[in-house]
Amino acid sequence: MFQRIIDGISASTGTTVRLTSLAAGAALALFITTCFLCAAAFISVLNKYGPVQACLAGAGVFFLLTLAAVVSYWAYKRELRKQAQIAAERAAKSSAQTMLADPMLLATGLQIVRAIGVKRLLPILAIGGVALGIMASRAGAPDEASAEPAE
Repeated sequence: MFQRIIDGISASTGTTVRLTSLAAGAALALFITTCFLCAAAFISVLNKYGPVQACLAGAGVFFLLTLAAVVSYWAYKRELRKQAQIAAERAAKSSAQTMLADPMLLATGLQIVRAIGVKRLLPILAIGGVALGIMASRAGAPDEASAEPAE
């Protein structure tokens, strides 16, 4: 049993290592290709306009690439935040709805009400509601220690 698990792990690890090596080789080849293309563009601009203009042209191209990468990253992070917020809202709605719609929870609640009685249960629920309100207000209020400025 354990041998089968170990064989599966070693096979998947071997595949992962091979694919990672292949991706690293492709990334290295792409980097070298990009270096030669940049060198060719630099030499072409250098022969036609001079060294300062060639350096400025290369810097401009890489600045535009960097700017595009930053904008892309910013948009991606913004989209992730928006999706996380939507997922959190859905989870909050879903958990509240599933909790109240759970037949086992409702059956248990009805059995507790029958066993204890409504007249005895109302004061317990009132005290629990007050305690829940106090806990919620304390959780929302900032700590006094964290409100003081650090020296």
